[in-house]
Amino acid sequence: MSHKVLILDFGSQYTQLIARRIRELKVYSEIVPCNTALEKIREFNPGALILSGGPASVYDKGAPLADPGVLKLGIPILGICYGMQWIAHELGGRVEAGKVREYGPGNVRILKRGELFEGIQGEDLPVWMSHGDHVTDLPGSFELYGDSTNGLIAAIGDSHRRIYGLQFHPEVVHTPAGKEILKNFLELSGLKGDWGMESFVDQKIREIRETVGEGRVLCAVSGGVDSSVMAVLLQRAVGDRLHAFFVDNGLLRQDETSRVIDLLKGHLSLNVIRAEDRFLARLEGVTDPEEKRKKIGREFIAIFEEEAAKAHCRFLAQGTLYPDLIESVSFKGPSATIKSHHNVGGLPEKMKLRLIEPFRELFKDEVREIGKLLGVPEEIVWRQPFPGPGLAVRILGELTGERLKILREADAIVVQEFKRADLYGKVWQSFAVLLPVKTVGVMGDSRTYENVIALRVVESQDGMTADWVKLPYDLMETISRRIINEVRGVNRVVYDISSKPPATIEWE
Repeated sequence: MSHKVLILDFGSQYTQLIARRIRELKVYSEIVPCNTALEKIREFNPGALILSGGPASVYDKGAPLADPGVLKLGIPILGICYGMQWIAHELGGRVEAGKVREYGPGNVRILKRGELFEGIQGEDLPVWMSHGDHVTDLPGSFELYGDSTNGLIAAIGDSHRRIYGLQFHPEVVHTPAGKEILKNFLELSGLKGDWGMESFVDQKIREIRETVGEGRVLCAVSGGVDSSVMAVLLQRAVGDRLHAFFVDNGLLRQDETSRVIDLLKGHLSLNVIRAEDRFLARLEGVTDPEEKRKKIGREFIAIFEEEAAKAHCRFLAQGTLYPDLIESVSFKGPSATIKSHHNVGGLPEKMKLRLIEPFRELFKDEVREIGKLLGVPEEIVWRQPFPGPGLAVRILGELTGERLKILREADAIVVQEFKRADLYGKVWQSFAVLLPVKTVGVMGDSRTYENVIALRVVESQDGMTADWVKLPYDLMETISRRIINEVRGVNRVVYDISSKPPATIEWE
């Protein structure tokens, strides 16, 4: 009996959340494209299959399709949204464009408990919907397990073949019983919850050693949790064949270089590259956020190439996480690009180095768990996310030495006050943004015309979605007063109350 789940990706931006929930239930899972050859799927020897959602219609020209043979493998299958529609379509049911589309929060009435809804309280289930098409006729052997408030088919199953479908997303937190539904699916599949991050670490060390052989690995450490934990993992895997370095690009927070070196002393030997002048020269006069990211990325590539040549490295390691990938490039499915990111997209084509990304299918909290297992200092493990392009994407408009100084000082106050209030580790991110506008103010007896700082604080589980935090007024007041009084050139502080979506966490 295999104790693994294989997830076929039909292009949903929630696909990795499915893998995340399965891993949280201590069962090993992997994601592959939906059109993976049947023979490859057999080689994986899964104990169960999950078919993800996706933005297409099963009737679209070029719609993502799986090999129909997966439905004859004799193992349990769960289709989610598009995955359910594809199952119904392949097995003789009918899928139609809905006159009523269901997006966002909804309710499903449970009509048949069966195995999927075992132990779930109540008959009305709050869920998260995201679909336009819906199944109108069930395949012959299927039963209706639940319908939506609009009377649409929302859950189906064939308990004899152990093939099931849900027209809602159990993997997102907005479906409160979703994890319990997935747990029920794993239990009916006979899958035991005996896998964990210790297993992941052992597996990745083996994979890195097999990939690298006797080669040397180049690794840029930013001081954030992702790259720092990855570097310590690589040190375990390849020892002194790791060439780790820290780039001071002039876009970092206050006193960042010395702090990172101190924190990682004893864990890593870091070479420091002073590159402030070359990055700021690249960014002179640049205001477009995408152009900023790309210019910063190209300069990092140049430094990587220089360091690789010096250290004779054949491999480049990066701490790319799944949210970086899903927002930057199409990842195993036709997901939309939201922004470019210098950690992803383009590096293998532009460089002769082979890319190693051990965390590319993980979320931030999972990397933190690995960091704790590896003994990485707590201050590193619990650092808030910081964008790869640094303060460049928190200064809207052109970068100058003066504007960087203003933002560094404001950002330092935000960090200090959140730590003083014991909130730094309890929110996802808290930071300052320098806006490209000036406003009138009065300081002393004089009129001022100075800069605006926006305060951005969000709570999130994985960075894929985020809500703004309802901060205590006294904390907001303290931060605002300190920034206006202590940071020369600022006379106004505003608070960002936008959630993601529709906004993003960063402003650029």
